[in-house]
Amino acid sequence: MTFLRKIRVLIVDDSAVVRKLASDALSADPEIEVVGTAIDPYMARDKLRELSPDVLTLDLEMPRMDGLTFLRLLMERKPMPVVVMSSLTQRGSDYALEALRLGAVDFIGKPSGSFSFGDLGPQLIAKVKAAAGARVRPGAARAPTVPPFKPAAPPPTHQSPPARHHLPRSIILLGSSTGGTEALRDVLTQLPADLPGIAIVQHIPATFSKSFADRLNTLCAMEVREAVDGDRMKPGLALIAPGGFHMMLAWAGDHYNVRVVGGPPIWHQRPAVDLLFKSAADCGAGPHAVAGILTGMGKDGAEGLLRLREKGAVTFAQDEASCVVYGMPKAAWECGAAQQQISLERIAPFLNSRTASTPHHREVSIATTPP
Repeated sequence: MTFLRKIRVLIVDDSAVVRKLASDALSADPEIEVVGTAIDPYMARDKLRELSPDVLTLDLEMPRMDGLTFLRLLMERKPMPVVVMSSLTQRGSDYALEALRLGAVDFIGKPSGSFSFGDLGPQLIAKVKAAAGARVRPGAARAPTVPPFKPAAPPPTHQSPPARHHLPRSIILLGSSTGGTEALRDVLTQLPADLPGIAIVQHIPATFSKSFADRLNTLCAMEVREAVDGDRMKPGLALIAPGGFHMMLAWAGDHYNVRVVGGPPIWHQRPAVDLLFKSAADCGAGPHAVAGILTGMGKDGAEGLLRLREKGAVTFAQDEASCVVYGMPKAAWECGAAQQQISLERIAPFLNSRTASTPHHREVSIATTPP
């Protein structure tokens, strides 16, 4: 993505070391200009008026006013793209997820060691660029979710056994990136518990994926958890790839086994959507799969989705109007991998209607044809 002018960034963090390291990392990119820094939300408020930045990077734990309170006020009064920086702790994970609910575009883990920030420079640059082109959707008006930073309520009673019968090979496959945590939340909370197993790759840092899965588990009718190597896919279960690892599927005679492995990043991502989708296609899931790509930056997932479609899967991409970042879905649509584009609010009904217990999925009626 090339911008006509430099992306103007304001960095808000109470740590002088982090402000300096983040400024140096972002300034190394010729398309980004750090126009200022602020040590707390009160100074940030004044700098916003003075500097009119395009993107804000926001620490969530600061004195005088915490980052979540500031973010909530900002999204109510002057919505703008925000990338939050959160500590790699359980509390930091909860803070980051709540920030996304409030309308932040993306988040990045802030390491505790002052001199370990350098490795995050390319990630921070990519997230700021994605935020600059994102559709900001203030989230404060969303339905209340599980209160952060408190013991979670007991998870919903997951139906067992599922009410509908599904063939062992039936499966749902989803991939997402920027904006995907809230998109997945919107979709999964609308689904009944009696669907086939769901395998999900969301681009997410290693320390945040379990908190993300645990939070969804408290909100969804189905069971949701972070995948573990050797897990067995089954109806009523959604597995989320752990951050920092790839997730693949293998057929084990009468069920899918989950493989959680290391390996190099694909499309700069680990986990990668393409690896999940291609493994599903290669182990015979095609004619029995419904697969889709939700909001996100880049091209991850398009090749794998195309392979699934060629093997007989029902495929879709989230439409541009409802995406935070129309990157991955656009790539899937333009290469012909997605049979149709669907708005976010229609994805859950679509999945529910397309997972009837039949030997082979019918080819969907394509409303429009990709170029």
